[in-house]
Amino acid sequence: MRECGLELHPEKTKIVYCKDDSRRRSYPNEKFDFLGYTFRPRRSKNRFGKYFINFSPAVSDKAVKAIRAEIRSWSLHLRGDKTIEDQSRMFNPILRGWLQYYGRFCRSAPEHG
Repeated sequence: MRECGLELHPEKTKIVYCKDDSRRRSYPNEKFDFLGYTFRPRRSKNRFGKYFINFSPAVSDKAVKAIRAEIRSWSLHLRGDKTIEDQSRMFNPILRGWLQYYGRFCRSAPEHG
């Protein structure tokens, strides 16, 4: 990697154990964040309705916090002068973008176990 001028960040680089139904051990690092998603063991349901544990992504806590802060910055409670149609024109593209990006995987982010 040095030949390419790249270097690993010592605090961000780690080996992660991708725990699922096939890998049941416990290790210190069982999750990681990447591009606004947290990858970790989650309970899922197969097409027959049976639950199992798999290692999958869902929106990260950091991304949810940023989304909340953005929505608060809109001060919706102070926009009484705008019609609901005006507000939907202003905010729907942003909300639609978040749903398209983060809604692709595990919208409800169920807890492991």
